[in-house]
Amino acid sequence: MATQRRRFVKEFNPHITCYICKGYLIKPTTVTECLHTFCKTCIVQHFEESNDCPKCGNQVHETNPLEMLRLDNTLEEIIFKLVPGLREGEQNRELEFWKRKQPHENGDDGVNVKRPREDEEENDDDRDYHRSDPQIAICLDCLRNNSQSGDNIVKGLMKKFIRCSTRVTVGTIKKFLSLKLKLPSTYELDVLCNGEIMGKDHTMEFIYMTRWRLRGENSYPMVLQYRPRIDFG
Repeated sequence: MATQRRRFVKEFNPHITCYICKGYLIKPTTVTECLHTFCKTCIVQHFEESNDCPKCGNQVHETNPLEMLRLDNTLEEIIFKLVPGLREGEQNRELEFWKRKQPHENGDDGVNVKRPREDEEENDDDRDYHRSDPQIAICLDCLRNNSQSGDNIVKGLMKKFIRCSTRVTVGTIKKFLSLKLKLPSTYELDVLCNGEIMGKDHTMEFIYMTRWRLRGENSYPMVLQYRPRIDFG
């Protein structure tokens, strides 16, 4: 019976390390145009200065290369299994990062935190509020536009500051706003950051890293604006 040769992690390093930072891939993100993979933070920062792939030099997109990025969750799991302690170390660094970004507040004044009612049945198996995730504070600001008839429906929130998981998507924020503002189910909202409409699948972490922090906005909390959807047709 043939014996299998024992392999060392370093043999896989060319396939699981980032071309930019030379470390193990963290949140591996692939450029769909050339299929080269980098750390998410590394490639996002690179595309703030260039539209070309840092490895092959090919132009990824003429104006917005960030749209050509895709997370590779399968590769991430493989790397975490190959490199002992990498997952735990990265989770600790991420938690520390978001803790430093959170303001030092006295109590929860001004922050809308969802708590179950006493008469509400609690079922942890059916609910996931991402309590263990890194948290981010957000200001939801109503964007006024006098030319839009929908402004008489879309109002500002009484409490516009919330804290949520960094993994929450824009789609979830839209649902939250619709509930709070009691909007009809057919009513559509746009959510913007720095004047740019955000896609429904963008997470709060992605927006913070690519639209807020890297564009010179160092204030906290991150500000997202909402408005009635504008039909350009």
